[in-house]
Amino acid sequence: MERKVKVAAVSYLNTKPLLYGFRGHAVMKMMELSMDYPAVIARQLIEGSVDVALVPVAVIPKMQEQHIISDFCIGAEGPVASVCLFSEVPLQHIKRIYLDYQSRTSVALLKLLVRDFWRLDVELVETSGDYQHLIKDHDAGLVIGDRALAQRHHSPYIYDLAEAWMRFTSLPFVFAAWVSNKPLPVEFIQEFNNANSIGIHNIPAVVAENPYPLFDLTAYYTKHISYPLTPAKRQGMQKFLGYLQ
Repeated sequence: MERKVKVAAVSYLNTKPLLYGFRGHAVMKMMELSMDYPAVIARQLIEGSVDVALVPVAVIPKMQEQHIISDFCIGAEGPVASVCLFSEVPLQHIKRIYLDYQSRTSVALLKLLVRDFWRLDVELVETSGDYQHLIKDHDAGLVIGDRALAQRHHSPYIYDLAEAWMRFTSLPFVFAAWVSNKPLPVEFIQEFNNANSIGIHNIPAVVAENPYPLFDLTAYYTKHISYPLTPAKRQGMQKFLGYLQ
């Protein structure tokens, strides 16, 4: 391989099982790994400054060329726990929703659910920094990732977006997938996929490395996040992308 494949991933707790197997793996001789939050690495993938990234799936239609290169993803077959609408009042009493700036897919999913499933008449507000303190009275907030696990301790009303999607469509949801913007060598893809699988099969070791008192990570990795990119998840992903188009 002439140069190393530039790989970008999300620095959330939910990616730890996917990244666990990279250390010391043969694939690391073929790649350079960088970390950031979803919207940033999505932009990097679209611009071509990285070759492959674990990106929010809402980015896929915006790419000139795209290839899903792994059998693993960040998905859910029920409540995901870390992508939720948080509120101090019941759903029908919400007047304003602050949108998480870190993930396009979660925002797109929320907008779809607000319009077609919950049928809410609310104001949607973009954010660019900390906004959780604004979740009060009739103002709710979409919060994702590790901050969502923390927010669960503060908001009395929690509406899980993956659970709502399942009720809406009867299909699982894919939040993020490993996508490349160009064809990659078969050898790299095979080694990359193998590295992904190691942490998925060693969840106790991943949990031991990432102490987190705010949420049971064993439950998070085994009951909330669903990592295999199954045919049903691909079907759910295509249905979601169809709504976006």
